[in-house]
Amino acid sequence: MVVALALPALAAAQTADEVVAKSLAARGGMEKIKAVQAQRISGTISFGPGTEGPFVIELKRPLKLHMEVTLAGQKLVRVYNGKGAGWTVNPFAEDHSPQPMAQEDLKNINDEADFDGPLVDYKAKGNQVELLGKEPVEGKEAFKVKLTRAAGESRTYFIDAASYQVVKWEGTAQVEDKDIVVVNYLRNYRDVDGLQFPFEIDSDSPDAPQQRKITIEKIELDPKIEEARFGKPASPAGGNASKK
Repeated sequence: MVVALALPALAAAQTADEVVAKSLAARGGMEKIKAVQAQRISGTISFGPGTEGPFVIELKRPLKLHMEVTLAGQKLVRVYNGKGAGWTVNPFAEDHSPQPMAQEDLKNINDEADFDGPLVDYKAKGNQVELLGKEPVEGKEAFKVKLTRAAGESRTYFIDAASYQVVKWEGTAQVEDKDIVVVNYLRNYRDVDGLQFPFEIDSDSPDAPQQRKITIEKIELDPKIEEARFGKPASPAGGNASKK
């Protein structure tokens, strides 16, 4: 009788590995996730009233990225070639020509360019996961999973206990040589060719006043993307040349 009474509690107990596995299955499964070789994501991004505009992000294995964001009629460009080199074009800077990506950006570029995410093959990537119990997120119970990288940096994922989708994650970002806490809410999951994606991502920080809202309008899987998109971008027409 004691054993029988204990069975429901034992069945309910889950490990971090099991929660992560169920979360990846809820996304569509490892086979489908890894089968995607490229993505194109488009939508709008807002940093507050009057500061919003369209964006397009193109991603391709291994770790290649081309991102364009248009704000106030000006186009910002960030490119990474997947081999350690990246460039930015900032029309709001004095020099509009392509500039080498800052070390601060290169440090975090794998997160941006790895569209699998750090939970996919986390052990092979040198990451460790730990289950910290449950915590409600927007009124629903969620598993709290801490992921720690080999270098020591960590973030916490909140995985919905019913759907097993990631509904929130917390981590740190480096802004002007200062680490700030960033909180991200992932909402409005939709199916795209058998894979689940959040179409709304809200970011906030208790350490900074600026908020960010991303609304995705379209996700394309395996679009044709020319390799030249991941090379050094051209200088904008009519842009200021370097004064050095």
